[in-house]
Amino acid sequence: MRRVITLALVTIVALVLYLPVHAQRDSSGFFSSFDKVKIWYEVKGKGKPVLLIHGFTGKGSDWKTKPVYDSLVASGFKVIIADLRGNGLSDKPHESEAYANDAEAKDLMGLLKYLGIKKYQAVGYSRGSIILARLLVMDKNITRAVMGGMGADFTNPMWPRRIGIYEALMYDTVKGYDDFRKRITTAGLDRLALAYQQKEQPSTSKEALGKIKQKVLIICGDKDEDNGKAQDLQKLIPRSIFVTVPGNHGSAAGTTEFANQTLAFLKKK
Repeated sequence: MRRVITLALVTIVALVLYLPVHAQRDSSGFFSSFDKVKIWYEVKGKGKPVLLIHGFTGKGSDWKTKPVYDSLVASGFKVIIADLRGNGLSDKPHESEAYANDAEAKDLMGLLKYLGIKKYQAVGYSRGSIILARLLVMDKNITRAVMGGMGADFTNPMWPRRIGIYEALMYDTVKGYDDFRKRITTAGLDRLALAYQQKEQPSTSKEALGKIKQKVLIICGDKDEDNGKAQDLQKLIPRSIFVTVPGNHGSAAGTTEFANQTLAFLKKK
C-alpha cells in the first residue's frame, strides 16, 4: 500500500514538473518571438483561453480598465493579454521589416504555443480586430472571435486612413495631424515604431474574409464609423452576427454592454 501511494505521489510530482511554469498558474513575463523580438504577456484565470488584442497606440493592460476583462475572469475564463510588438513593454524595433508579413499575428500564435494553449477564443478592438482577422485566416486553433470597433475599410491595401497616419507619424510636414502627433509625444510613445505598424499593417481581402469558418461577433458603438461601417464587415464574414452598443470609437469597448455581449457570445456552446 505504501509503495502504491509513493508511486502515485511520484507521478503527480512528475506531471507538475512536466508542465511549463507559465502554463500552471497566473503569470506574466516575456516571450521571445520568431525573430527574437520580446513580447510581454500576462495570463489570468484557469478556464477556457481567451486572447484579448489591443488597438493602435495601446497596450495589453488597457483591457484591465474595461468591464469586459473582469467579466471574463469572473466567469471562469483564462484571459491572456499581450503588448503587440512596438507597444507597451514589448520590444520596439525601428526597422519597417520587423512589422511586415503578419509579424504581430505570428507573435500571438507563438505566444499561445509557448503557453501550451491549443484551442482558444479571441477578442480584438480597433486595430486589434485587424490583427484578429489575420488570426482567423492563419490559425486553425482559433474557435470563435469578437471583432470590435472595426468596419470593412481595412480590406483595402491602400486604405487612405492608414497611409495618412503613417505619413503623419513619419513627417512633421503632413498637415492636419498636429494634435495627433502632440498626443503621441506627450504620452511618451515610440513614434517611429507606431509609424512602421501603420506602414506594414496587414489587410485581409474580402475573399479571404468570406472563407472564414468560425463564428464571429461584430460589435461596434452606435456612434462609431471611424474605420468604416461594421455592418459592411458583418456582410463579408459568413457566420458572423452584428450588434451595437452605446458609444463612439473611444468609449464603446469600456461599456458594460460591450462586456455583456462579448461574454454571452463566448459562453455559447
